[in-house]
Amino acid sequence: MLSKNEMPDCPVATTIQLIGSKWKLLILRNLLARPYRFNELKRDLTGISHKVLTESLRSMEADGIVVRKIYETRPRSVEYSLTELGRSLKPILLEIEKWGVNYKAMYTDK
Repeated sequence: MLSKNEMPDCPVATTIQLIGSKWKLLILRNLLARPYRFNELKRDLTGISHKVLTESLRSMEADGIVVRKIYETRPRSVEYSLTELGRSLKPILLEIEKWGVNYKAMYTDK
């Protein structure tokens, strides 16, 4: 988690720093629907590398957005879900989705 001194002065910049990457936004989109296992996320996010998915999940976990639950099974199973803080991003992601739908409707038919 970022310390107060590490956060940018601008709240928009803080948000972008925490969730602004393409992959983090898509991971959040998936986890808003339900918890996912690592390999499920990897399969669903076409083009993401193992390394980037791991780094993104670890970063969001450290920032308090994602929680990682380990099941002591053979083989070990790990599931990722959103924390309350992560779920609070839902209205933002819904607005991004709405904006994308409107943009596509206005500009893709020209």
